[in-house]
Amino acid sequence: MDSASATSTAAEDAGDPAEEPLDEPGRTRGGAGRRVAAWFAALLLIVPTVVVACRLADTDATTPIPQLLAFLPWLLVPAGAALLLAALARWIPGLVWAAVVLAITGWFVRPYDIGLADKPSGKAIAKVEVLTSNVEFGNGTKGLLELIERERPDLVFVTECAEACSQGLATRIPMSDYPYRNVVEGKLAFGSAILSKYPLRKVAGIESTLAMPGSVATIAGQEVQVQLAHPLPPIPSGMDDWRRELGRMKEYATGVKDVPTIFAGDFNAGQDHAAFRRILDAGKLRSAAALGGASRTPSWPTMVGRPLGTQIDHVLISKEFSVRKARFVELDDTDHRSLLTELELHEKR
Repeated sequence: MDSASATSTAAEDAGDPAEEPLDEPGRTRGGAGRRVAAWFAALLLIVPTVVVACRLADTDATTPIPQLLAFLPWLLVPAGAALLLAALARWIPGLVWAAVVLAITGWFVRPYDIGLADKPSGKAIAKVEVLTSNVEFGNGTKGLLELIERERPDLVFVTECAEACSQGLATRIPMSDYPYRNVVEGKLAFGSAILSKYPLRKVAGIESTLAMPGSVATIAGQEVQVQLAHPLPPIPSGMDDWRRELGRMKEYATGVKDVPTIFAGDFNAGQDHAAFRRILDAGKLRSAAALGGASRTPSWPTMVGRPLGTQIDHVLISKEFSVRKARFVELDDTDHRSLLTELELHEKR
């Protein structure tokens, strides 16, 4: 055997020593990278998993869950990133975990279906345009007044109607246009107002910290319960107050479930909050925005811009109403978008 053959045979027996130092560090670096990706995927999934589990369990739990539930659709972002990282890490349990969280979250993003497909049985007897607007301590009054003058809705619900707001409504909106009014004066967020083109009779509203006046409107010969909504917000130090006032709103809804009803305003809650869904269930009420194709259009806070934010401003309607149109409108100097809905009242059978 010559020296070349001997050298070749020895190299084959020993393997290629030149490659071994490169292969092992490469495998080490690749393994470490996958472990890091897996850890990041797990961290990204923790919050979405807890929030989605509470949604699945039909509970608002405690802070920070109610605050996070308001923005549930946006949990698709970290869950989607976790799915990608788990795939890069070749972490099969993580892939399954992320896929399950994404599937459940996606399911809950759909409109909450309380008879959304049901149609009123009687014929339409009146078209009713409804506006609800939170003017943030009265700061958005100018925009509100311009919106009312431009759109001329039949019913107007205003929350956080401070002195500037109530004075503006009194001086700029003619009584001949809105002869029926239920205005509760108050500073900052405490004031509220209902304006109506239809005859309006004041009734006891919902007991609350911020004014929630109630009325009965006569529309096309039918009496319609008209209730403004404005419970306290779910701030960490006020969760008991938030639950208590939403509970009172549920009691109200229970009492009017067989009566034509419009329940509108700033609910400080959305469809992913169990307390809000119980209001819908108790009164068999439906979201006009959902029926109008705008179930996830954000109404607050406007500072983040669309499509970010959450929908907490609602017009809820009973089964005697159908929806022709629903749209959210930007106003200056307020952190809420206004909701304009075009409804039809149907005769009862």
